[in-house]
Amino acid sequence: MMSPKQTQTAAEISEIPSTIKHQLEMGIETYWAVGSELRDIDVQGYITCARGSSDHAATFFKYLFETHTGLPVASIGPSVATLYKANLKLDGFAAIAFSQSGSSPDILALLDAAGRGGAKTFSVLNVTDSPLGKIAETILPIHAGPEMAVAATKSFVGMLVASLGMLAGYLKDRSIIPTLQLLPDLAQEVINSDKELPMGQISKASSLYCIGRGLNYALACEIALKFKELCHLHAEAYSAAEVLHGPATIAHEKFVTLFIESSGIESASMEAARQNMKSRGATVITLESIPKLTNPSNSHCRIELISPIVQIISFYVFVEKLARRLGFNPDLPAGLEKVTKTI
Repeated sequence: MMSPKQTQTAAEISEIPSTIKHQLEMGIETYWAVGSELRDIDVQGYITCARGSSDHAATFFKYLFETHTGLPVASIGPSVATLYKANLKLDGFAAIAFSQSGSSPDILALLDAAGRGGAKTFSVLNVTDSPLGKIAETILPIHAGPEMAVAATKSFVGMLVASLGMLAGYLKDRSIIPTLQLLPDLAQEVINSDKELPMGQISKASSLYCIGRGLNYALACEIALKFKELCHLHAEAYSAAEVLHGPATIAHEKFVTLFIESSGIESASMEAARQNMKSRGATVITLESIPKLTNPSNSHCRIELISPIVQIISFYVFVEKLARRLGFNPDLPAGLEKVTKTI
């Protein structure tokens, strides 16, 4: 087991509550304005440009905007621009890049190609004075500050917060803002909590499925990545529907399935998948959603929108501890760098 001395990863996770507070103070009006602009210019749909954890944030944006606006959101593979050099035809679309560093050549190339193809270009970005910041017509800073650990944590959370701020502006729904303002306290609460997932069962798994639906499918993707890069555990992400189209076949008694709970309309299909996994002998573990608020002053808050953010923060606390228990340094995953430059 690695020394319990605080890692850089743990330090950055502990900064998340104050980072969200700072982000809302500095950025919420920008997010609102961009969301309003997207509505006013009547975009026909969105394409996203991202890789790694940032791509999982883009998946969150996809489900958020598709379910609330009815407009399609599609992820275009960066190789379409870098390797295949396709001439994109994106008149009427908005292209949104998600990036912590703003430096990966493939994301730069794709956003540039999208702009040349007629799309209005935006970037949800941490390092704003980066090459990506120079390419995008509009920048949405996430104000996360320096993120030195290889694995993204606070920057990922910041991208989700920015996406919700954009949705608020698009819908002109002011109730989303006080909902977001609950996040710093809720984040601090889960960071301080001694409640966590069963470390022993997960550490001994031969393989894991991470299962979610809607917004929580984006979390499933991020969680599966963190198991791999921090803990050297094989994990795959599926929606509660997709896992039943074949992948369920190989679930057995040495398998662990982690369900990212939702208290919304997704719960019935999640329960069906959960029972299917149990019937196959797999261990079923649940990353719980946050309870609905009962305080009358919060009666109009959209708690279902921020529950995924609280859940991923809770998971980050857990996975950093699990990595150390397994003898790995979460700050320096083997063979990885903070800025991954691909084409």
